[in-house]
Amino acid sequence: MDKLEDKMTIFTPEDFQDEEELIAKTAELFIKQDVSPNITAIEKHQYEVTRQLFQKAGDLGLLAIEIPEAYGGLELNKKISGLVAERMGYGGSFSVSYNIHAGVGTLPYVYFGNASQKLRYLPKLASGEWIGAYALTEPDAGSDALHPKTNAILNEDGTAWVLNGEKQWITNAQLADIFVVFAKTNEGMTAFIVERTFTGVSVGQEEEKMGIKGSSTATLILEDVVVPKGNVLGEVGKGHKVAMNILNMARLKLAFSNIGTSKQALQLAVNYGKERKQFQKPIVDFTMIQEKLADMAVLIYGAESAAYRTAGEMDDVIELASKESMVQKIADFAIECAINKVNCSEALGKIVDEAVQIHGGYGYMQDYEVERLYRDARISRIFEGTNEINRLTIAKMLCKKYAQATSKNNVSLANLPSERNHQYINLSKHLMQTAMTVIVGAQINLEQEQEYMGLLADIAKDIYIMESSLFRTEKAENEKTKQLMTDILCQESFRKIKNSTIDIIAAETNEQIRKTWLDDIQHLNIPLHQNLFMKKREIARSIINNPKSIS
Repeated sequence: MDKLEDKMTIFTPEDFQDEEELIAKTAELFIKQDVSPNITAIEKHQYEVTRQLFQKAGDLGLLAIEIPEAYGGLELNKKISGLVAERMGYGGSFSVSYNIHAGVGTLPYVYFGNASQKLRYLPKLASGEWIGAYALTEPDAGSDALHPKTNAILNEDGTAWVLNGEKQWITNAQLADIFVVFAKTNEGMTAFIVERTFTGVSVGQEEEKMGIKGSSTATLILEDVVVPKGNVLGEVGKGHKVAMNILNMARLKLAFSNIGTSKQALQLAVNYGKERKQFQKPIVDFTMIQEKLADMAVLIYGAESAAYRTAGEMDDVIELASKESMVQKIADFAIECAINKVNCSEALGKIVDEAVQIHGGYGYMQDYEVERLYRDARISRIFEGTNEINRLTIAKMLCKKYAQATSKNNVSLANLPSERNHQYINLSKHLMQTAMTVIVGAQINLEQEQEYMGLLADIAKDIYIMESSLFRTEKAENEKTKQLMTDILCQESFRKIKNSTIDIIAAETNEQIRKTWLDDIQHLNIPLHQNLFMKKREIARSIINNPKSIS
């Protein structure tokens, strides 16, 4: 949150070069030509079809984006990985299987594997010969994932570990050749590499789900599974480092996939709205429909701006980091990864909901693709840590940083220009500082009164998105639609931040102090609000007339 220096250094989607766009085009064509025609087969759990798609994706290099060249990979960065994940977001259930494989199913070996582990597993994962999975969740350890019941005991001669337990809701379970499994040891939680062929490894029945029906989800069962000592991933007792850092990166990858699906839903809504006529004219000509389309586009613009900014900043830091400091550098982005996960998953939820609404009764019918998108989207607010857990992460880390800054007398506001949207951001930062001061001063027990943490997390999220969008727009220079979207983002987000801050101030039990804080808000020099309805109509017309602007 405090890494911003110069708006011209912030990475935006417009910065991609032609050769990078070609990689994205490869993913786009793969979805269009190979995945989409097989959606029905995938949804019916025809695993051989999915496995063939993985091998095709491997042939195209789509599984190797972040794998080092020495192990058959392309050794590319988070930005390109995000761009590919975005395009893969059009692939329904297969995009979920892909994200798990390319993310949590592969990255643990990249960042925590030793040389022999990388040599054995990464080439197979890069080619699609093997499919990867990640086994953290248990029936009694979902959000509290760092306290598993699955246990690992070192055998008498110290050559192997014996694992027992069950891991629940494991994506790719029926397909996976290899699992990263987390189990408790006497030294603490530890990550293990478990191959499917190990004796005692079995998989339960396929779960019947609301959405993402084509992705395999089942229980991984471990019964006296003997895992060689050399299959410990990272250090014994340090599995939490593997789990949390890999989840940080997985959250960002999921955010990009959600952006892709959001664009797909908006495209479907625009196309249908242009064809569907009521009262002798296309429904896209009605301003309430235009408002919906504009709101969807604004959500996508904010999500894109924030996610690519984060990926760019991570790449800059990782590029300069030593091997020893790499894990800590990734951990430093926990707030940003959580923000993007929460924002993109909730943006997707709103966008697919409005896409169904624009389709009317037809949107409820399985003959229309938007019905599947609606069901598939719901899991994203649960995946990779629920949004509630991610909000707690954001708020706790913010409060920790605030306490450190105040102890050093280092709390200050950015000196931003006086332009309207800069004012909204500066005022919002002032309100966030007020909110954190109230939380500390009122001695709110954040563990028990989590509602305040949720509000604080949303304030931080909205500021990050406002800031990312503003600097992207200023970098683009004179692009009218982007300016309109940024105007809407900043004005609407400021209103939410102001209301959230007032709700937090209400926790102050001293009436005089509470009145002082509220008076301060009432006397803020807020820019004169503009007519956003007119701006939204202009955005909608731009999208309707130029559908390619969505992608």
